[in-house]
Amino acid sequence: MIDPLADSTATAFALLAIELHDAPSVEETVDAVVQFALQALNCTYAGVALHTRGARSEIAAVTDPVVAEVYELQLNNQSGPLVTALRERTSVLIRDTNHDDRWPEWAAKVSALGVRSVLDVPLATGGGGSRTVGVLGLYSPDPDAFAPDDEAVAHILARHASVALASARHEQNMAQAVDARKLVGQAMGILMERFDIDSDRAFAVLKRYSQDTNTKLRDVAQQLVDTRKLP
Repeated sequence: MIDPLADSTATAFALLAIELHDAPSVEETVDAVVQFALQALNCTYAGVALHTRGARSEIAAVTDPVVAEVYELQLNNQSGPLVTALRERTSVLIRDTNHDDRWPEWAAKVSALGVRSVLDVPLATGGGGSRTVGVLGLYSPDPDAFAPDDEAVAHILARHASVALASARHEQNMAQAVDARKLVGQAMGILMERFDIDSDRAFAVLKRYSQDTNTKLRDVAQQLVDTRKLP
């Protein structure tokens, strides 16, 4: 006999997978994830923080300003369940911020915001979650709000979200790379016409200005196209 609840959950995840696949950008992908979390899990607030290479994590989506405050408290000090989930690629459950002593200062501030239960689940891709994309955060004003079923659904949601986000980021990076090549090509064309030089020489000029001014090649090209002048 088919469990109607399990069947409806499976159907919901199937629809989510389609929605995430069709999302045209990283922003719309994370928004779909947090909105689904509100519907499928026993949480009042949800958010996604994305890992940014070489910089602090980015707050990508929140369903309420309180989530942004919860994130900022951790990102500013680089301490808390979000940071731990991101670094160690492991889920962190706080049953009651009033009685959790792992991050006492943070927990006291979060409790004062009205958040009692916290579940942070890493968004990771690759074998064994070898690459962390970000963290899905779930929050409730009630203590001990997340049952084992909620944790199981959260992990399934995280797997769907991880693949979708990795794909969206890849497509976004590819699009930016194509745009950059087109821009550099335009800048090279301007130099070739103005100074009667070939493409190799034009690229060398752009590269030299990029190195001398410690400016990205794309930005040098953009300035030349916009102003018709080199930096």
